[in-house]
Amino acid sequence: MAGGWARDGAVQDQIDDTVSDAVLAARAAMPAGEGSDECVICGEDIPEARRKALPGVRTCVACQSERDRTKVSAGINRRGSKDSQLR
Repeated sequence: MAGGWARDGAVQDQIDDTVSDAVLAARAAMPAGEGSDECVICGEDIPEARRKALPGVRTCVACQSERDRTKVSAGINRRGSKDSQLR
């Protein structure tokens, strides 16, 4: 049940769009192309099991973990606060 000017189902549409955007972003972040035997950051060997699990991988687990830790997300705020709506 939506309220105000929103039609019924608008909230579910926002949830579906958010999930769809997250899936597309995750797919875009996956490695593609030819992989590497050595990490492009530290030069350590990438284990064969990792190369088979993620074709196109170019970083070792330690370097990829560090990159993931520092990743910044700049998503769309679909909920919008009242402040942003009043401006």
